[in-house]
Amino acid sequence: NELLAVVCYFLRSRGFFMFVSLQLCVFVGYICSSKLVPVSQYLGTVLVCLLGVACLRGYERWKNADYLHFIAILEEAKKSLTPENKVVKPSLLVDPCGDFWKLSKAGVSLLKAEPRIRGAADGVLHSVRTLPCHIISFLVTYSFGRRMLYPGSVGLLQKAMRPMLQQGQAKLIEEFDGQRNKLSACDGNEIDTMFVDRRRVGGQNGQTLVICCEGNAGFYEVGCMNTPLEGEQSCGSWPSPVVGGGVPFPQNEANAMDVVIQFAIHKLGFQLNDIIIYAWSIGGFTATWAVMSYPEIKSVVLDASFDDLLPLALKVMPDSWRPLVQHTVRQYMNLNNADQLLKYQGPVLLIRRTRDEIITTTGPQDVMSNRGNNLLLKLLQFRYPKIMTEEGIRVVRQWLGATNQLEEASVYTGYEVDDDWCVSVLQSYQADREVPFPWSVGEDMTLEGRRQLALFLARKYMQNFETTHCTPLPASQFHLPWRL
Repeated sequence: NELLAVVCYFLRSRGFFMFVSLQLCVFVGYICSSKLVPVSQYLGTVLVCLLGVACLRGYERWKNADYLHFIAILEEAKKSLTPENKVVKPSLLVDPCGDFWKLSKAGVSLLKAEPRIRGAADGVLHSVRTLPCHIISFLVTYSFGRRMLYPGSVGLLQKAMRPMLQQGQAKLIEEFDGQRNKLSACDGNEIDTMFVDRRRVGGQNGQTLVICCEGNAGFYEVGCMNTPLEGEQSCGSWPSPVVGGGVPFPQNEANAMDVVIQFAIHKLGFQLNDIIIYAWSIGGFTATWAVMSYPEIKSVVLDASFDDLLPLALKVMPDSWRPLVQHTVRQYMNLNNADQLLKYQGPVLLIRRTRDEIITTTGPQDVMSNRGNNLLLKLLQFRYPKIMTEEGIRVVRQWLGATNQLEEASVYTGYEVDDDWCVSVLQSYQADREVPFPWSVGEDMTLEGRRQLALFLARKYMQNFETTHCTPLPASQFHLPWRL
C-alpha cells in the first residue's frame, strides 16, 4: 500500500511533465514501438523487484519479536510517557528522539576580529593578490580540514561507536531517568540532547543545571556528562551538530549552543543564574560563547581547553603552510576561546591536564607548552592588570611549570602566600567599588604583595589534574569555580 501510494503521488504530481517528455521523445524518434517493448519489460521487472523487497521487509518485521516489542513500546509511549515504558533494551534504541522543539530565531552572532583599514586601491589589489589563498583555504576546509577538527563527523567513527552509544543511552534513561529531546537550531541542524532533571529529588543542588559541551568526537552517552552526573546537580548535554549530519563550523556550533540554552530556559524552566557551563577540550568554544552571550550564567568550568586554535593548527601542519593555515583558521575555524571568555564577568575555573598530549605545542612532557597556560594568563592579565605586571606573570609562569602537586606547593610556599590576607584585600576592593573587570587592585601595592596575589589568583582560577587529555575527569575533581 505504501509503495502504491508513493507511485500514485509521483505520477499525479509529475504526470504532466512526464507526458510532455514522452511526447517529445516520440517526436524526435527516441521512442518507437520497437524500442518501447523492451523498456516496458525492464521497468516492469524493476517494479516487481521493488514490490517484492517491500513485502519481504514487512514480513521480516512482522516475524521479528524485538521489532514488535519496540512498536508496542513506541505506541504506548506516544499515549502516555511514564518511567516504566521509557525502560527499553539497548538493542531497541533508534535514532528518532522523544520530543521535537524548534527555535524561531535568526542566526546568533560570533566575536570576529576587526578588519584592517585599507584604501580603495590597496583593498582591490590585496583581494586580487590573496584570491588563490582564499580558494585553497576553501578547498582545504571543505575537504579534509573540518573532518580533522571534528572527527565525530566521520560516519565510520559513528558506526563503530554505535553499540557503545546505545548502551550509554540506555543507562542514562534507565538509571538516571534521562529525557531525550530533539532540538532544531536556527540553521536547520537537528540537535540531539539529553537532560537529567533532579529538581524534585536532588534538593537544593538539583536546582542547578550543568550544561555539558562535548569534545570534537564527544557523544553525551560516553562523554563528559558522566562527571557531573555523579553529583546531585541536574545535567544536560548535547553532541556537536556534526553527529546529527550537520556542518562542523563555529557558526553552527554557536547556533546549537543557543538552542540548548533557550530550551533549558523556556521549556525546562531553569533560570540563567542557575546554569553552569562545563566543557571539555574543543567544547570550550561553545562554552565561552555561551557565557559571553548570556552573561547572567552562574559560572563556567573549562577542562583541557585552550586559548586559540591557531597555535595548535600550526603544530600539526608543515611550516611552509603557515600563511595558508593562518588564513584558513581565521576565516573558517576561528575558535577564539580566550577572546570570548574575556567578555564574561562571572566565576571561571580552568582544569589543566599536566600530561596533555593534544593541546600542547611541543609534547606532553613540556607542561609549559600547554595552551591552557595561555588561557589562564590572558584571563588574569585582563581582570587584574595591576597585579599581572611583568613580575606577576613571571611568578605565575613559575607556578605553571610545576608538574605535580609537590612542586606546585613548593612554589606557593616559597613566596609565603597568605591566603587570608589575599582574600581580605580583594574583598575590600570589591566592597568599596563594585566595578566590573578589569580591576585596578594592586596599583599601590608592594612587589611582594603583588606576587602573593598573582599566585593566589592563579591557584583559584586553575586546577591541575595529573593525567592525559582523554582521561575522564573523576567526579571528585569536578568543583564549582571560586567565588570571592
